[in-house]
Amino acid sequence: MTATHEKLLIIDFGSQVTQLIARRLRELNVYCEIHPFNAVTEDFIRDFGPKAIILSGGPCSVLDEGSPRAPDALFQMGLPVLGICYGQQVMMQQLGGEVDRGHGTAEFGRAYVTPSEQSLALLAGWFSGNREQVWMSHGDNVAKLAPGFEVYGTSPNAPYAIVADTARNFFAVQFHPEVHHTPNGAKLYENFVKLAGFSGDWTMGAYREQAIQTIRDQVGSEQVICALSGGVDSSVAAVLIHEAIGDQLTCVFVDHGLLRQNEATEVVTMFRDHYHLPLIHADETELFLGQLDGQSDPETKRKVIGKLFIDVFEKHAKPLGAKFLAQGTLYPDVIESVSFSGGPSETIKSHHNVGGLPEKMGMKLVEPLRELFKDEVRALGRELGLPDSFIKRHPFPGPGLAIRCPGEITRPKLEILRKADAVYIDQIRKHGLYDEIWQAYAAILPVKTVGVMGDGRTYDFALALRAVTSVDGMTADYYPFSHEFLGETATRIINEVEGINRVTYDITSKPPGTIEWE
Repeated sequence: MTATHEKLLIIDFGSQVTQLIARRLRELNVYCEIHPFNAVTEDFIRDFGPKAIILSGGPCSVLDEGSPRAPDALFQMGLPVLGICYGQQVMMQQLGGEVDRGHGTAEFGRAYVTPSEQSLALLAGWFSGNREQVWMSHGDNVAKLAPGFEVYGTSPNAPYAIVADTARNFFAVQFHPEVHHTPNGAKLYENFVKLAGFSGDWTMGAYREQAIQTIRDQVGSEQVICALSGGVDSSVAAVLIHEAIGDQLTCVFVDHGLLRQNEATEVVTMFRDHYHLPLIHADETELFLGQLDGQSDPETKRKVIGKLFIDVFEKHAKPLGAKFLAQGTLYPDVIESVSFSGGPSETIKSHHNVGGLPEKMGMKLVEPLRELFKDEVRALGRELGLPDSFIKRHPFPGPGLAIRCPGEITRPKLEILRKADAVYIDQIRKHGLYDEIWQAYAAILPVKTVGVMGDGRTYDFALALRAVTSVDGMTADYYPFSHEFLGETATRIINEVEGINRVTYDITSKPPGTIEWE
């Protein structure tokens, strides 16, 4: 889909913050993709056609046998290259420098870089004084520069904190410019893409036009069914595909019995009556809850739900003769579901529309949002004319309440959870906080606690409330509700929802937690 865009390739060596590099670049209207080091060959780079390359950080040591490397040919292609942390050490090691480990080489957390006397275009406008705060996370450091490189910045434990070979447009830093704790780090990425000659052509208007043409080229005259949940992702995908192929699209809304209160009615009304999209309302509550009966492992739940989704879509596709299934898979879904074979990264969880798919499907996938982060999907939705009130809707996972009900799923627990969640969201809206929050929900815990109501003993479920702030869902922090809000909300839930006698608030960030409980 991105053949006409200027592209930047990020080679991933396993850093937990590689995705943040992509976010910084997308914010600069630069299209980029993350690919694992062990999938990047010389031929891959030539086929991808990047204008520049970034080498990410990673948990390994270049001194260890078999540690990750970049293709040697990369450095002979005449492309600007920026190495970050482990990426810097890889550059030095492969280009003739030396990396060392031992006393005085490690540096973790906040540090300060002091510039050298000579200027460097990569650092233009970056230093706000005599030194600049950065975030370090390295056990090794560069001990000797590769030929052609010079030092442009130092820190207490990194004598080569910023280095460059300006003749070849090779740059490398020992710290992580992409993280929040390097306050002015975005400026380095801005300078790098300018040096690499990017014009910033990655806009949602351009993406919309190209995506429509790509959908038409992929689908031809065939029928397509779209997995429509009513969430932002699948809805933007549905409207985009409908704009591309019109009546060749039929949306299938699967009511799996794991939806929020009144959600099925709201979704069907919105898309059938307001957007006039061809829509099948598939009530498959008995099928899903029957298959989930007795299941408590979160990965098993996701796999079961993913398989049943496909079964339902295939059932409705046959009468239509549909050869394609469209869904709202996003780039973070793809990233989180990939475990690089032989590499340092781990699968975090299977997404119902990525890792949960069976190997053999009767249809081919149409995923027009697969290259986008969540905030980009919202921007595309605005480009398509969707109302802002809808675009700002909080994400809702495909497996629905199944992953907000840790442990075994039962119908009584789901009813309790629906009512409690509705009260919680109503409270957030009443206090004018909805648009400040990325995602909020209630989770019913698999434990009961003793309580007292009206002089009587109760033994009911505990409920956890979750609300986070985020930009793209890759990292998140809990929302700082006031104690007054939490107290008022807990009181309402306990008074209005039979079956709950205790309410807690989850203050875990991501990482180490995920946004959803399962």
